[in-house]
Amino acid sequence: MRNKILFGLAIVGILIGLVSAYVYSRQTPPLPPIATNYNPYVNGIYANGIIESYAANGENINIYPQVSGRVTRIFVHEGQLVAKGTPLFAIDDSVQKEVVAQNKAQAQAALAMLQELRAEPRKETLTIAKKQVEYARASLQYQQAQLAITKKEMAINPQAVSKLALENVQNSVLIAENNLKVAQAQYALTKAGAWSYDIRNQQAIYDAAQKTYASNDALLQEYVVRAPVTGDVLRISTAIGSYASPQGVYGTYTQGMDPVVVMGRKSGYLQVRAYLDEILVPRLPPPADITAKMFIRGLNNVSVPLQFVRIQPYVTPKIELSDQRTEKVDVRVLPIIFKFKIPEHMNLFPGELVDVYIGKKP
Repeated sequence: MRNKILFGLAIVGILIGLVSAYVYSRQTPPLPPIATNYNPYVNGIYANGIIESYAANGENINIYPQVSGRVTRIFVHEGQLVAKGTPLFAIDDSVQKEVVAQNKAQAQAALAMLQELRAEPRKETLTIAKKQVEYARASLQYQQAQLAITKKEMAINPQAVSKLALENVQNSVLIAENNLKVAQAQYALTKAGAWSYDIRNQQAIYDAAQKTYASNDALLQEYVVRAPVTGDVLRISTAIGSYASPQGVYGTYTQGMDPVVVMGRKSGYLQVRAYLDEILVPRLPPPADITAKMFIRGLNNVSVPLQFVRIQPYVTPKIELSDQRTEKVDVRVLPIIFKFKIPEHMNLFPGELVDVYIGKKP
């Protein structure tokens, strides 16, 4: 009896399974989670693409500071149109300001010394030198008068003046004459002013100090990073308090160094940089015959016609596979630039990945 019950239950289970399979087979299969595109060209070739702002002379402008430090101010916001020279962000310049102030003081001191040398002789110094000459001349006259008196005394009475006394007076006259010559020479030197070699040496010291000041002052201006061109701020990768350097800022998502600011131009057009696998390069039509369409990922069969702009004639390694800049890969790609007019009914932004199909014009 028990075996008959188990057998019956098994038969019922099999019947339920067959009925469920039949019902499921009659249902409409679900759509794929991501819309698939089709190749619109006969023998067309496929390439990965990334949307960029349209720049006739290159890619989007990646902005890096010339100096390193903590970001203290951000003057713009993403999506803002800025003119050339507009401040974008500022880096802490407190240390550099002190260096510039020190260089400026050194240059001013060197200039003051140079002006002092050029202003010589100083009026007060020349007056003192002149008085010293007058004093030396008066001393000589006094000693000469003493010698004349001594000689008269000897003429009247040779025994009245000793030979030693005469010699002492004569030596005093010689000393006074030499003192006068030294005073006159010192006066002439003072009156002539600074030595030309001293002036040239001080001029060189001042020039060096001035250039050091100008160099550090120019470097101080780099602590405020300005827009190199007129354009739109597409991306700001930093925040106040973050550290920025000439290598950029560290991106927590990319785990690499990113540009601090990315700028582009809104001109009614965007461009697509398509990366064509080197295996497909021989199948690329001549530039005059290239036609292409771009498919937006996530939309069913929605394409945008592309206008061929140029080919970058240099095949480069494809590093987009794992987003590692040091990745060594065997896959190499040829960049091809297209442009397209921004459709009114679509929201498209630089940085968006798209599928590009390239064909030959009929």
